[in-house]
Amino acid sequence: MDTGAGTRCGTVAIVGKPNVGKSTLLNALVGQKISITSRKAQTTRHRIVGVRTRGAAQFVFVDTPGFQTRHAHSLNRNLNRAVCTSLADVDLALMVVEAGRFDREDRLVAALLPERVPAILVANKLDAVRRRSDLLPWLQSLPQQHAFAEYVPMSATRADDVERLLDIVEPYLPHRAWQHDAEMLTDRDERFLATEIVREKLFRLTGDELPYTSTVVLDRFEEWHGKGAGSQAAPREVHIAVTIVVERDAHKGIVIGAGGERLKRIGTEARHELQHLLDARVHLALWVQVRSGWADDERYLRSHGVE
Repeated sequence: MDTGAGTRCGTVAIVGKPNVGKSTLLNALVGQKISITSRKAQTTRHRIVGVRTRGAAQFVFVDTPGFQTRHAHSLNRNLNRAVCTSLADVDLALMVVEAGRFDREDRLVAALLPERVPAILVANKLDAVRRRSDLLPWLQSLPQQHAFAEYVPMSATRADDVERLLDIVEPYLPHRAWQHDAEMLTDRDERFLATEIVREKLFRLTGDELPYTSTVVLDRFEEWHGKGAGSQAAPREVHIAVTIVVERDAHKGIVIGAGGERLKRIGTEARHELQHLLDARVHLALWVQVRSGWADDERYLRSHGVE
């Protein structure tokens, strides 16, 4: 870890309403998938830290849940609390919006930005804008929404745009020693990533049929290294068991699908991605459980890390 001579290190919060591409942006900034993505809004539920060390600068990114303006149950109140907590002690905020749009929900998020923290507006999904000529008057209207320090139209799927954003962010990082080793990518362990990957496949393969309040709970995560022949090391093996928690019997049927085909596909896609992520042979078992009202059960939420 660098001792601080000539180095920069700062914490950067990534905020925005649901489904504007915050997790996709975090993965691109870090250079590896550490936060799950799907078309379903409110996919991210946890404060996820991603670290990128580039040259003498270390960027500590904090991906936050999308700020919730609907459905006032305990889960959403806790998600909103996570957003506000993440903004309390950062050096810079990146507010992500869809290029060409700034609606009521965006204004609610902008109102959370502390005055003392500089904020950069990231106009994401630029590739989806059909008429670029409409973008200039839209950009010129943004100072009325908040005193942003910079405006960056970009697409999180373009590597050049991501590097340009890092160039813009770097001067905002304080001159201080790095907080983490240069090789570190995230503060989340493999157990957390395993449940998140399953949850991502669950949402992607059920679409709008399944409410976003469904969740995934880790039951077992065991690993070992077998003995290889001669000097050849046996591949690492990881056995994982998770339970998909839904609120109604009808939702259980949606997850399982006809003849169990959808649950099988969720497991297959999750297992393939986990094998690549963990560099191991993965055995994955999935179960589905009905637990009515879990999203309003504060004790249950705390026991599964949604504070």
